[in-house]
Amino acid sequence: MNSRERVLTTLDHTEPDRIPLDLGSIQVTGIHRVAYQTMRQALGLPPAEISLCDSIQQLALPGEDFLQYLNVDTRGLFPLNSHNWQVIEEPDGDYWRYHDEWGITHRRPYPDGLYYSIIDVPLSTPDITADAIEKHDWPDMADPQRIDGLREQAARYRAAGYAVVIKDPFAGIFEMAQRIIGMQEILIMMATDPDRAGVLFGKLLELKIAFWDMALPVLGDVVDIVTYADDYGTQQSQLISPRMFRKQLKPHIRTLFAHIKQLAPHVKQFFHSCGNVRPIIPDFIEIGTDILNPVHIRAADMNPVELKRDFGDALVFWGGGVDTQDVLPHGTPEQVKDDVLRNIEALAPGGGYVFTTVHNIQADVPPENALAVFEALHVYGVY
Repeated sequence: MNSRERVLTTLDHTEPDRIPLDLGSIQVTGIHRVAYQTMRQALGLPPAEISLCDSIQQLALPGEDFLQYLNVDTRGLFPLNSHNWQVIEEPDGDYWRYHDEWGITHRRPYPDGLYYSIIDVPLSTPDITADAIEKHDWPDMADPQRIDGLREQAARYRAAGYAVVIKDPFAGIFEMAQRIIGMQEILIMMATDPDRAGVLFGKLLELKIAFWDMALPVLGDVVDIVTYADDYGTQQSQLISPRMFRKQLKPHIRTLFAHIKQLAPHVKQFFHSCGNVRPIIPDFIEIGTDILNPVHIRAADMNPVELKRDFGDALVFWGGGVDTQDVLPHGTPEQVKDDVLRNIEALAPGGGYVFTTVHNIQADVPPENALAVFEALHVYGVY
């Protein structure tokens, strides 16, 4: 069984020979450049120049030698976007500053800051009008440059027997709205003027559809999974009420997912949301979600045993392999292995499970803990 067969088998809710492994195929299953360097050293791999697949999060694009050493079953396609394209960093006192194609300004500490943070949004006034939203200088998401070379790359991955994942070209509709007008402003607007918020959500939907209309006729037959990343959960509950999600955002995402399926009926739809999303998981399923990530096991009401029991027939769980908030950075290697075993026992039976850490492996993770994750998977991940 090759890697693609292994992934497709588990996506069909059947047990393959072993649990499929993902690392770095998406910007939410990746590894920070610092952790990547230390992990390569610990594995005895030669030094390598690091390319970033996501400059904002400073995520490394893992080398093929690294992926093959760990027996990673997935390979990712990263369309050109504001996190990896035309990223021009300029010194600004104690920071690097970067102004992206959306009009968003980011900065990270100079010289070796670990991440970028947003410091200015393009439509920041609280009384921004619907007309101003429509007339904003939006990026051209239908620009074919964004997928230059990706078909050839995907064909190589497919020929080598890997499952191919394509990244959504920008953040989810709710999260991107926060980046465009600010988190406080979009939450106030949703509560006080939902029609105006709907103009912004509709525009972002339009841009997403424009991208997929351009990309999927070229790439649809060589990709297996299409991703969508939009955060709705907090550690305890949700950023907005389930009622507000169902009324203001769910219809837009339903339209997007239906459009993707129309363009590429065979692909599986991957939905990423951190935090406690338990109350809206049935909504995710209803609008066409096939895969839930990251399985935020430390959040309230996200117990993996209960999630598998209640939603395992409808959803593939992609993640939840080890807690990245506490156990992975702060535990011992044995505690890491125990956590991996506990989560595998909860999520893997019957298939429908792809292993990866809850979220990206961060810079503060000791290499011995990172290695313990994959050592445990090698031992416990065989069906």
